[in-house]
Amino acid sequence: MEVDENEPTTKTVQARFVSDVGEEAGPPLALPINVTKEQLELICNALLKNEKPTPYLFFVNDEEIKQSIDQTVDQKRLNAEDVLDIVYQPQAVFRVRAVSRCTSTMPGHAEAVVSLAFSPNSIHLASGSGDKTLRLWDLNTETPHYTCTGHRQWVMCVAWAPDSLKIASACKAGEIRIWSPDTGKQLGRPLVGHKKWISCLSWEPYHRNADCRFLASAGNDNDARIWDVVLGTCVKVIAGHTAPVTAVRWGGAGLLYTSSRDRTIKMWRAEDGVLCKTFTGHAHWVNNLALNTDYVLRTGPFHPVMDKSVMHGDSTNKDALKQMALERYEKVCPNGVESFVSCSDDFTLYLWNANQKQFITRMTGHQNVVNDVKYSPDVKLIASASFDKSVRLWRAGDGAFICALRGHVQAVYTVAWSADSRLVLSGSKDSTLKVWSVKERKLVQELPGHADEVYGVDWAPDGSRVASGGKDKVLKL
Repeated sequence: MEVDENEPTTKTVQARFVSDVGEEAGPPLALPINVTKEQLELICNALLKNEKPTPYLFFVNDEEIKQSIDQTVDQKRLNAEDVLDIVYQPQAVFRVRAVSRCTSTMPGHAEAVVSLAFSPNSIHLASGSGDKTLRLWDLNTETPHYTCTGHRQWVMCVAWAPDSLKIASACKAGEIRIWSPDTGKQLGRPLVGHKKWISCLSWEPYHRNADCRFLASAGNDNDARIWDVVLGTCVKVIAGHTAPVTAVRWGGAGLLYTSSRDRTIKMWRAEDGVLCKTFTGHAHWVNNLALNTDYVLRTGPFHPVMDKSVMHGDSTNKDALKQMALERYEKVCPNGVESFVSCSDDFTLYLWNANQKQFITRMTGHQNVVNDVKYSPDVKLIASASFDKSVRLWRAGDGAFICALRGHVQAVYTVAWSADSRLVLSGSKDSTLKVWSVKERKLVQELPGHADEVYGVDWAPDGSRVASGGKDKVLKL
């Protein structure tokens, strides 16, 4: 084969594929420098012997390869001896459609909607309101299903059990009530014991107890409590914070994490309520916590998108389901050490590992109070919402800042992730919801329609719907 003189020879580069935890996918290859992202995907899938082709993102020196290698890397820096490390990140195989329009506006509450949550199997939606009721909505007809009355005060927070068979709601009077989503009836007696209002609820993870029997609550009376919902009694009072507790999370390794206005986060052993660690560093109230295992623990044994068909099959064999839940948990958190992130009124976020007292990193950049923080379902990214009107994205591994998403004209109250981790949703005081693309780092969809501040947003775990509620008393889907 004769080479044409005028045809420029393509430069090649020695490269190897490395996963984001440092495992090599194969030996170094000689790749042409103009190889495209699509071709890299084919090579990577072949090296890893994937049965189904998986979509990937590729990075060189923390810069994403968007078109081809030569456009990402400075060619003058390359030499023939060096091996270029291409870091690959698997993406979700399924795609969640960006929500584009309001399918229904559901009035019904007489006061502001303060809290709302989809059930882990994405069949039910529950909302708690200032009119002292909890409402369960039928998502197929988008109509109110049941109105659960009984609370004497505003319903501040709602939490679904991971098996979707129970829902807990807590009110400003410090009572917790458990309801059945299928009948709308109250299960057992109200759980009474908190002396002030309750700010957060968290169920025991499915892989530790498939009966979903225990519930943790955090109150403004400085205590956290663990309840047995079957007997309707308080099993443990966890005291130690010196100011109101703002959030509680029940981790997959049997630990409770609580954040408080006394500027600390504390970690407790759930079975006997012993304090394991106190994490200090914040200079002001800690507003919220997020665990890297939140999404897995919320959805229990099933991946809400991939296992949709299995989900409504036999739900009798609890041991098998428990095993599935455990496997899903261990995939995210192989060594049993969770990492978590806390956000505070001191304008910063801190990233922590459960097994070390010192924070991994301090994430600065917000210019005002940081109100909400969430890990993406694939545990690659962290999104934070702040009163400085922006949402910021961070790398979950080391807390490095990625970008700020601007567009809201008032404080951002809450954020939620889509199931495929490609989109972020934010709800704001400016009465709009905004959907952002992580890849393009820009606004994909504006969802106006609320007449006043948006307090609660949630994205269904299977990615099909988004719900929002706020001061204008209506729920939008």
